Amino acid sequence: MRPAQVRVQAEDFDLTTEIARLRENDARVGAVVTFVGTVRDMNDGASVATMELEHYPGMTEQALEQIVAQAKARWPLYDALVIHRVGPLLPLEQIVLVACTSAHRGEAFAACEFIIDYLKTEAPFWKKEQTPDGARWVDARVSDDTAKAKWDSR
Repeated sequence: MRPAQVRVQAEDFDLTTEIARLRENDARVGAVVTFVGTVRDMNDGASVATMELEHYPGMTEQALEQIVAQAKARWPLYDALVIHRVGPLLPLEQIVLVACTSAHRGEAFAACEFIIDYLKTEAPFWKKEQTPDGARWVDARVSDDTAKAKWDSR
């Protein structure tokens, strides 16, 4: 098993290219599951013109690597990839990619969902939105904590 593939970057990513790299020369792979998060133009009842993501370099990558390691310990994954963008983003732009490979879809689906649920609550990212009323920091959502909590009982 390869070490976690984790990148935090300002640049956009190409889904097709990233998935091709992830499964390259690995004939064991029977399932590839991906999640791509994008910037919405509305949040909490206000239109969003831009969103800016900040992070702690080094600490963020380490947190993401630990989350992927937990997923690999729970499910028989062949590989996993997390790419998270930082900096200013516009509506419709990609924010995050989580991809998991395994022999079977069930493990890949579960691991992908686990990684994004933990990423939303455990990785040190901060979001600031520009709305018609000015800039505002985005608070953590109760629904993200609830999604993460379901894994604690499994």
